[in-house]
Amino acid sequence: MANSTNGIDGNGGTSKNPVLVVVQLSGGNDFMNTVVPYGDPFYYDFRKTVGVKEENVLKIDDNFGLHPSLGPIKTMYDAGDVAIVSGVGYPVPDRSHFRSMDIWHTAEPSTVIAEGWLGRVIRELDPNQQNVCTGVSFGQGLPRAMYLMGTPAISVAQLEGYGLLTSIAGERQRKALNAFQRMYIPEEIDEASMVLNHIGQTGIDAMTGAEMLAVAPERYSSTIEYGDDALSQSLKGIAQVHTANIGTRVFYAQLPGFDTHGAQIATQAGLLSNLATSVSDFFEDLREHKASDNVIMMVFTEFGRRVRDNGNGTDHGSGGGAFLIGDQVKGGFYAEYPSLDPANHLSGDLHFNNDFRSLYSTILDEYFGIAPEPIVNGKFEQFNGMFETAGV
Repeated sequence: MANSTNGIDGNGGTSKNPVLVVVQLSGGNDFMNTVVPYGDPFYYDFRKTVGVKEENVLKIDDNFGLHPSLGPIKTMYDAGDVAIVSGVGYPVPDRSHFRSMDIWHTAEPSTVIAEGWLGRVIRELDPNQQNVCTGVSFGQGLPRAMYLMGTPAISVAQLEGYGLLTSIAGERQRKALNAFQRMYIPEEIDEASMVLNHIGQTGIDAMTGAEMLAVAPERYSSTIEYGDDALSQSLKGIAQVHTANIGTRVFYAQLPGFDTHGAQIATQAGLLSNLATSVSDFFEDLREHKASDNVIMMVFTEFGRRVRDNGNGTDHGSGGGAFLIGDQVKGGFYAEYPSLDPANHLSGDLHFNNDFRSLYSTILDEYFGIAPEPIVNGKFEQFNGMFETAGV
């Protein structure tokens, strides 16, 4: 089981615990136009309207390249810090945004469950609930991936605003905390009151988290100028919390808008530019603070898009893809790109080549050094050698 605090390495120096940042691309990002198979003639047969012209592709090799808006990601790829995982999905694809995202969040494609996979990770990293900030999400509401009853995780819309609660004088804050306890935690606990207990504990955790997170902006100084968009500000907040060394191990951020049934060319270009710039700024910020060597980022989306465009965009499909980014990542392609040959399509979609739980399992086992099976609900083949060091 991984520890929740920094340890000592074999040479007597301080070792850093591994940290995961998850970035969710909501709406179903078109992977075929993100990692472009420009060397495959089928690509331009099927993407007559929204296809990325070969001369604009940021070429990786003679067959594949990145969308032209991903310049900063291409720079990181060339430096060996980006792993591309193609054809990621799960058996019997579901084209519903809500159900597909729910599957990714819970690591359970067959039945509907409440527990999030990252909630289980947080419980494993901090089994005694010693740090309410082991998991922190930036955005509106706690993602289901981080939810697990009895396991604390903090949701922050804006870091500075979240910390305003701690401006209350100490005595007034203690009174507020006592009020929470009196309102929500009955003296005698029975099954009916467990939910109220959880609600009350959530409020107490939020107050404790506010006090802990308030120090992050105060300790932070950087030359990096992040954009004003939501993702850039979320990643800036993550950088602030990470460099404050309060023990957060799992972060979450989101970038919505990828449901490109129409106007895809301009929409996806803007979103991918937003993603690439904010991610590049984030890692540059961490490097400036000498705090990047124990951080990896997983970028995922709930599903890919249809192989054939609809004349102005693309519709819901399958066989998407993911990125792993960071100093500890061994960059390159880690999966065969799904075939574009019509004979190999799945009802007009790309077949998935790799179960998303294989990616999760690799991160858990090879990076965090914790057993993946109870977290991803089974045993799945892993990607070998994806990280520079195992269990950082």
